Amino acid sequence: MNFYDVLIIGIIEGLTEFLPISSTGHMILAEALLKLQNPEFLKTFTISIQIGAILAIVFLYARRFLTDLLLYKKLAAAFIPTSIIGFLLYKVIKNYLFNPVVVSLALVIGGIILILLDKRIVTTSKQFADLDDIPYKNAFFIGLFQSISMIPGVSRAAATIIGGIFNGYNKKQAMEFSFLLAVPTMIAASGYDLLKTPAHLASAEWMMLGVGGLTAFISAWLAVKLFVWFVEKYGFTFFGYYRIILGIVFLLYFW
Repeated sequence: MNFYDVLIIGIIEGLTEFLPISSTGHMILAEALLKLQNPEFLKTFTISIQIGAILAIVFLYARRFLTDLLLYKKLAAAFIPTSIIGFLLYKVIKNYLFNPVVVSLALVIGGIILILLDKRIVTTSKQFADLDDIPYKNAFFIGLFQSISMIPGVSRAAATIIGGIFNGYNKKQAMEFSFLLAVPTMIAASGYDLLKTPAHLASAEWMMLGVGGLTAFISAWLAVKLFVWFVEKYGFTFFGYYRIILGIVFLLYFW
């Protein structure tokens, strides 16, 4: 793995982590195409650079995290299903579902759902004045939607956004709740993965982690800013078609 690979993977992580197109799916596909070596370090690298993407959300929504204490309770309610299901099914998911074919199929199916979602949004009215007005029951159901994203290729962002819209949020609220819920979810998932992946790193590898994390931070910051603007103006249909095309291309490639 060289520094060009580090930059490519860092950019992919940052750009895709909070968009409804599956960062894990893109990472698996990118690793397969780049034919990256040293699988132990690669696993540590792809987990660790997620911290850069998480920090982008922390900085972008710092005021909210510092002042809105009620929101923490709603995020906790949404996090519960994912934490339980993730803990119980961790080994099964890692051993059997992390492959390009599963990712490609999940991309296609998720793309179709996103296209259909845009039609529902037209007839869905906003139910809550603010993010933390959502009842705990609804927040919990958003967490159930998020747990589906443990299947690589589904996309955590897509699952939580869809869950948010079906539980009373408008487009912007659903996206922002998805961003905020990513922080505890990704910290827990990344931390658990790192505990399961002990690594002894050389100085050059530590430098790669730093460059990858910084690249992920910058690209995630830009992606979130542009994503909110783009969806409010054009909706989710573009992302749906992107997923379908990408999934079909990779199905054909790996077949």
